[in-house]
Amino acid sequence: MAEAAGRAQARNVLFLCTHNSARSVLAESLLGVLGHDRFRAFSAGSHPSGRVNPFAVELARSIGYPAECIRSKSWDEFAVPGAPVMDLIITVCDDAAGEACPVWPGHPATAHWGFPDPSRAEGGDDAKRAAFHRVFGDIRRRIEALVDLPEDEFAPEKLRAALARIHAAS
Repeated sequence: MAEAAGRAQARNVLFLCTHNSARSVLAESLLGVLGHDRFRAFSAGSHPSGRVNPFAVELARSIGYPAECIRSKSWDEFAVPGAPVMDLIITVCDDAAGEACPVWPGHPATAHWGFPDPSRAEGGDDAKRAAFHRVFGDIRRRIEALVDLPEDEFAPEKLRAALARIHAAS
């Protein structure tokens, strides 16, 4: 296997939100597209809704994220034997950040990047779509910063500080 930016295999990153219907799916799709061979992106929810918000689907598809990857799922899928071992878990909503998480195999690094919930936007479709675009842009800036981190910033003693800097900068 060819090395990806000085590492033998891609890092697995799991984005968590309560319902896995908007923010976590947007983060998964962005890292899935922008992360190239350095990252494998996943998302899940503590209490998944079972459906992805249509505006999140629209945005994920607009950047070329595969439709078959867009689904609402439980974080339990990633806490069982045989599931991909995560290198990094990022909560993207305040509710999920405060919940008791499963014990993750491999003891991944964790971070919290809170974003407002675009699915709570009021008004017609134009107002809702605009809210999704704003949050999508905010998530994109953080994902781009993650993707641009130099390899040495992924050392365990540096990663938490790097992730906090990314959060604070946007």
